[in-house]
Order: sequence, then structure tokens, then C-alpha cells
Amino acid sequence: MIKSFDQYITKHTRWRNELVLFRSILNSLELEEGIKWGAPTYMVNGKNVVGVGAFKGYTGLWFFNGALLKDKDEVLINAQDGKTVAMRQWRFRAMDEIDEAKIKEYVQEAILNQKEGREIKPVKSKELVIPAELKKLIISDENLNINFKKLTPYKQKEYAEYIAEAKRPSTKESRLAKIKPLILSGAGLNDKYR
Repeated sequence: MIKSFDQYITKHTRWRNELVLFRSILNSLELEEGIKWGAPTYMVNGKNVVGVGAFKGYTGLWFFNGALLKDKDEVLINAQDGKTVAMRQWRFRAMDEIDEAKIKEYVQEAILNQKEGREIKPVKSKELVIPAELKKLIISDENLNINFKKLTPYKQKEYAEYIAEAKRPSTKESRLAKIKPLILSGAGLNDKYR
């Protein structure tokens, strides 16, 4: 588990220079550095403002309430249309794409939004729909049924969506096998990232 920005950089050596530059830019602003979900996250008064991420083909910044930003340069994207409402990404594929002045402008606007309490509230979720395969598994094991009911509604929904999103029956079966011990232990699907 990554516990510091330095560990994150060590893991993502391909983007070392870009990550060091992002860190320098973000630490020059009134932000608190931390690690959340295994990635560097910058906050104001404990509230998430911007995160840093490195992947195979790009590195970038994640604005937690990016949908509120003016985005005059049209650099922000919604990486998960239909799922993500507030978060926006700014991707970079090379060091020369990183414009420190523009980044500071965007981040300062995000900081101001956070200080003013502007945020996009998540939409209240609809009633929990448990896929037939998960329902069958839960009903077949009394201990599993008891433990599933003890989970928070959020964790139950994570499991239901995880199974429902699988397209092939074989994928559903392997996912069911994966989640059974997690449910029995009272853990959520993504607890290890929190």
C-alpha cells in the first residue's frame, strides 16, 4: 500500500519527472498533501481538491469537483461518462504539455470553490437491485446471507454493481468466488483502496 508521494513516484518511474513537477506546483499552493486510494491527493481543510495519477499511457490531475471549473482551455475530460458527475481529469502524455501557470490557475479556482463550499453532491442512489446470480449465492449460504445484510448499503451496492457489470457468465462466476470471502469477513469490495 502506498503511504507517501515518494513511494508513488518510485512505483511510477516512467512519469517521475512529471510527478515531481506536479508535486512542486501543488505544494506551492495552499494545499495539504496526502495519500488517498493509493494516490497523491491535495486538500483544503481536509476536503479533496485535486489528485495526481500516473498510468501506462498518461499522467494527470484529477479535480474532485472539476465539473464546476470554467475550463476555458477545454482541457478537462470526464473519464467515466454516465458514472462520474463531478470529477474531471486533465491528462498529459509528455513533459512539454505541462503548463505550470495554467495548472495553477485551474487549481486556484478549485481551491476557491472548495473554500466557498461549492461542490456537486452525489445523487441519492436508487433502490438496491441485487443481480440474480448474487441473490442465488446469498440465499444458498445462511452465513453469507447474514453477513451481506450486516454490510452498509454502500458496500452492498458495490457488490451488486460488480456482479451486474460482468457481461459473461464465466466472469460473473469468478467474481462471485472472489467476493464470497470478502462478504464473509465483513469487508467492502474496495476497502483496500480506502
